[in-house]
Amino acid sequence: MNQNNNIFENFSQLFSDTRKYLVNLLDFRKDADQISTIEEIKANIQFKGATAWILICSILVASIGLNSNSIPVVIGAMLISPLMGPILGLGFSIATNDINTLKNSSSNFIAMVLISVLTAFIFFLVFPIKDQSSELLTRTEFDIRDVLIAFFGGLALIIAKTKKENISTAIFGVAIATALMPPLCTAGFYLAIYEIELAVKAMYLFIINSMYIIVATYLVLKFLQFPLLNYTNSSNRKLTNRILTFISLLILILPIITFVNAVNKANFEKQAKSFLNDELVGIANYKYLIESANSDFENQEIILNNYGQKP
Repeated sequence: MNQNNNIFENFSQLFSDTRKYLVNLLDFRKDADQISTIEEIKANIQFKGATAWILICSILVASIGLNSNSIPVVIGAMLISPLMGPILGLGFSIATNDINTLKNSSSNFIAMVLISVLTAFIFFLVFPIKDQSSELLTRTEFDIRDVLIAFFGGLALIIAKTKKENISTAIFGVAIATALMPPLCTAGFYLAIYEIELAVKAMYLFIINSMYIIVATYLVLKFLQFPLLNYTNSSNRKLTNRILTFISLLILILPIITFVNAVNKANFEKQAKSFLNDELVGIANYKYLIESANSDFENQEIILNNYGQKP
């Protein structure tokens, strides 16, 4: 009996020590500097002067990179883009009930988006290269994985921002991972060649990225208990929180549908390949038929073409 008690006590102690270690390892509240974080977020919201020119230059660099299908050039554009400023401002203002900062962030965010798309649109009108490169095409496709990238990237960004000494490498990494610039350039490109549907898809991807950075910022600042600004009408805060929740959930619908379709398509192609391997084995030109086969997911068909060869 005593031996069982000792085992139980040892296990309890191990569990307790492990829990303390993990809490100490993962708790970032003690590293947060609320005053400097608030000052830095507010300072980076403004869109005028040098910031406007930096945005225009970064959009032009990204447009050139996307047009020439150069990933390093696109990455460089993402690193110099100031778009993250008003996005963090939106998350901060919603979390702290700062209505003035919310208005300021919203107006600057809208201005940045319009200038970005307009700049890309003009670039692709002046340089009418119509080659839809692979990098451009991927900026119109999205699913739930893009939501997760934006959300966890946003978490990394705001945690790095709230640290007493900012982790610049994390901030640069998030700028690349969340890819805010390419969708805007892609939208400008497709508007220039009058492909409105693809332009809308590109903008939807940008909205996903922006929205879930805002959600991540909101959650982290709430967790860190950043001080609320009190207003006479407290219902405004509840209404803003409800709108944020509604929009974030609404945005999820299309990515989930797209992801489910992608999974179903992958399963269909896998089953089609397995079916062909089982049914065509033993035929003289077996390998040739397998290589030339096409699976049509939309019509649930497998298309074979022997190009006149006898089976």
